Amino acid sequence: MLGIDLRGKVAFVAGIADDQGFGFSIARKLIEAGAEVYVGTWPPVYNLFTKSLERGKFDSSMTLEDGSKMSFKKIYPLDAVYDSPDNVPAEVKEDKRYKAFAQYTISEVAAQLEKDLGGRKLDIMIHSLANGPEVKKPLLETSRSGYLAAISASAYSMVSMCQHFCPLMSAEGAAVSLTYLASERTIPGYGGGMSTAKAALESDTRYLAYECGRAYGVRVNTISAGPLGSRAAKAIGFIGRILDYSTRNQPLAKILKTEEVGNAVAFLCSQLSSAITGTVLYVDNGFHAMGVPVSERGVNGGDLTSIHVQEGFEAHDFDSPYKD
Repeated sequence: MLGIDLRGKVAFVAGIADDQGFGFSIARKLIEAGAEVYVGTWPPVYNLFTKSLERGKFDSSMTLEDGSKMSFKKIYPLDAVYDSPDNVPAEVKEDKRYKAFAQYTISEVAAQLEKDLGGRKLDIMIHSLANGPEVKKPLLETSRSGYLAAISASAYSMVSMCQHFCPLMSAEGAAVSLTYLASERTIPGYGGGMSTAKAALESDTRYLAYECGRAYGVRVNTISAGPLGSRAAKAIGFIGRILDYSTRNQPLAKILKTEEVGNAVAFLCSQLSSAITGTVLYVDNGFHAMGVPVSERGVNGGDLTSIHVQEGFEAHDFDSPYKD
């Protein structure tokens, strides 16, 4: 029986802060496939995340299909905006949310991981990171600093992680990031330079696939995931309308589940995808394939009852629990 087998593989997943986002689901699927998972989380939420784990807040999410409970090998504080200690501003070093940690830059975490692996190779690197301090602002109102901050946190961080982690990886390793359709289509409200950052991430994926493939044998891909009503997405302020519009108009009229993205990542990290690199893989219920929205009367003039609708949506009006 053909299946995804990651037994004996070691993965590093950057960008987990709770059990609701894509990062957590990706880690869960990698563990279900047999991999050992190390995690990097943002220093300001490190204590909250680790304490929530210790107190059992995420126990239901961490229970696997066989009834066992998943666990992370180690959790590192990681701020992927900074490549080395020299890049960290004095005010950040003195911030109480950072002072408790001796090391949290990309190069420092890579060095810690190499030491902790004790000669073993890293097989999988996951970049589930994005931040735009001015994401609620239209591009015309975005400052230079806000624009560059979005690029730094959401795109260059992948370049830096490849620089520092790929030398630790096995010759058949895989690196995967997460992107979004705003890289190529206009999503009003997704501002602050974040759309540009996602476009840069996708372009970098192609170049990193070539360079990391030639230098280390590592494959590099990115997944363009559909919208998710996560805590981070809710900060944008209109995620409910995006979810509603997507579900009305995509070929598969259902809400995207985080585990569907996790499954796709596990595939891209397995030998089943050994010839796939430099690719943007869409996991969005087909929304990217649509050229025009579905009319209120449905497809080809028919009514919406002709459309197969899942997840409890009513065929006659698509009323969504996610509406604002």
